[in-house]
Amino acid sequence: MLTGADDMAVLILAVLLDLTLGEPPARFHPTVWMGRMVGFLESRASKERLAATIAGLLITLSLACFWGVLAFFVAWGLKEIHTIVYIVVGAALLKTTFSVRLLHKEAAMVKGHLDKGEITQVRARMPSLVSRDPSNLTAEQATAATVESVSENISDSFLAPWLFFALFGLPGAFLYRMINTLDSMIGYRGTYEYLGKVSARLDDLVNLIPARLSGLLLVVSSGFLPRQHMGRAWRTMWLHHSRTQSPNAGWTMSGMAGALGVRLEKIDPELGYQLGEPERPIEPQDILRAVQSMYMVGLLGISIALMVIYARGSIL
Repeated sequence: MLTGADDMAVLILAVLLDLTLGEPPARFHPTVWMGRMVGFLESRASKERLAATIAGLLITLSLACFWGVLAFFVAWGLKEIHTIVYIVVGAALLKTTFSVRLLHKEAAMVKGHLDKGEITQVRARMPSLVSRDPSNLTAEQATAATVESVSENISDSFLAPWLFFALFGLPGAFLYRMINTLDSMIGYRGTYEYLGKVSARLDDLVNLIPARLSGLLLVVSSGFLPRQHMGRAWRTMWLHHSRTQSPNAGWTMSGMAGALGVRLEKIDPELGYQLGEPERPIEPQDILRAVQSMYMVGLLGISIALMVIYARGSIL
């Protein structure tokens, strides 16, 4: 019989695997498989209003259930073999549902190009971080977009999967990752207005608590990091979090803008926003400061996840 200590070991080992080894090859990566499944079904689904909405509902429910149930039986099978097998293989599987190192790596590459004035290379790296058109981004806009991406992905990339694992084990982490993958691929207006509606709304729902917790932890972290201001971070987050179209993204992005004392801005006639009351121009060094915040939030977040696992183990 497994105890909370076993899942705590799984989470700690998974984080160590992420920080030391990074991502597994694409052919072995469950998130890549998720994306291919979404792409296969999306290419065959109708894009016309009611039919697309129904297709989106069926795709979302079927894929979420498939990965959640698959993870349940895999976890059960590993537990039946041996506790050590569950911890080692479970950690390797859990690692594929989140990433800290990759986010750091992508942000650092952009900063490196910015420091050298290589704007063409900066624009080439942008699609790995943001969905906006990078072709005309200035160095300042690219810097802001990178800071936004780091802060927004604090929740999606690792804190939310950790919380879902803490509450529901491996099935919870894989269920979350499938929902988030669906949203990232078809949860957009335009072509996917109707096909992606269900997945977008479901992603908003599952991220309600993780996004707000991430914002709160980011504010707390700003009190311990150089060149950041906790009071300003809290004030800006509270006043500006609703300026983004997403009900969740604005919490961490506005908190980061306040912590750094800069403006984070997206120029778009429909989806644009301005976060923060700038006290100075944004600079490439702010990318490093955002990454520092990310790691501090990660440290606090894993502490919370471990406490949740311990509490779950005590109750069950």
